[in-house]
Amino acid sequence: QVQLGESGGGLVQAGGSLRLSCAASERTFSNYAIGWFRQAPGKEREFVAAISRIGATTYYADSVKGRFTISRDNAKNTVSLQMNALKPEDTAVYYCAASALSSSYYITRTLSYSNWGQGTQVTVSS
Repeated sequence: QVQLGESGGGLVQAGGSLRLSCAASERTFSNYAIGWFRQAPGKEREFVAAISRIGATTYYADSVKGRFTISRDNAKNTVSLQMNALKPEDTAVYYCAASALSSSYYITRTLSYSNWGQGTQVTVSS
């Protein structure tokens, strides 16, 4: 089972940028699609972005499209989420997760992911 750990969260003003990183423990990291999800207080966990096993395909929630960019480096077992033009509504705990299912039908669905990191807090002030 792959173990994941997020870093890079923090406090930023609206319009600013943050870069989140997700590090994986397993050498077979490239066997997994990786997704980023977020959960704000009182809300359900929601899909943010995902990337296929070799990084050929990326997916984004409409709310972050054009502002966030997901990328991966399988040689370093890492996935990054570059977040630009941040808004107060982006405030949440951000989680990375791994899925053995890489098709477009599954990759945006929370239930498709079996391994989750502990989360990192992102707070955007207005």
